[in-house]
Amino acid sequence: MKSILIIGMGKFGHHLCSELLKSDNEIMVMDKDEEKARDLIYEVAKVQIGDCTDPQVIKGIGVEKFDEVFVCIGSNFQSSLEITSLVKEMGAKHVVSKTNRDVHAKFLLRNGADEVIYPDRDMAERVAKKYSANHVLDYVALNDDYSIYEINPPQEWVGKSIRENNVRQNYNINIVTVKEAGAKRVLPLPEHVLKADDVLMVLGRNDDVEKLVQKL
Repeated sequence: MKSILIIGMGKFGHHLCSELLKSDNEIMVMDKDEEKARDLIYEVAKVQIGDCTDPQVIKGIGVEKFDEVFVCIGSNFQSSLEITSLVKEMGAKHVVSKTNRDVHAKFLLRNGADEVIYPDRDMAERVAKKYSANHVLDYVALNDDYSIYEINPPQEWVGKSIRENNVRQNYNINIVTVKEAGAKRVLPLPEHVLKADDVLMVLGRNDDVEKLVQKL
């Protein structure tokens, strides 16, 4: 469980809060508009109303006590930059700021953000990967170089074990999970025989995984 502060309760802030609550994190949310945070009063540890571009407001929050601070201001880049800079200056341990543009990301990273996230771009990429190939069930980018695809096995793999297919050596990828008939095998044994309706989570460098996906 982590102590987390979310500043900016628009759509992304709400979705982020909901997901973080599933892991029993202790969350404080903040927005200058009371209406945007009112629905979370009984869900989170604390709801604070105030203008986070004001140094006195940031000082009063005690940002240094949180494990993570998320700055989820999407429509006003100046405010996002000011808040990012302020929370870091006031002692925040780790600041993650939301952005939609590369040029904004550079300024955020130079002025206090430890990380930036692009929720719109990342979701668009995930949807594009999923729907541009017939047999891609899901997709997650781990970083700029590696990703995980959820796929059904290629036809030539069916009826053979992972060892017989020599997946790692021939394709330079790893099968990290096999889902079959309601069961999930994490790090399946090399002797596992693949079936047509298995769902595989495969991990590897982007170029290698995409070469495999193109064969599906």
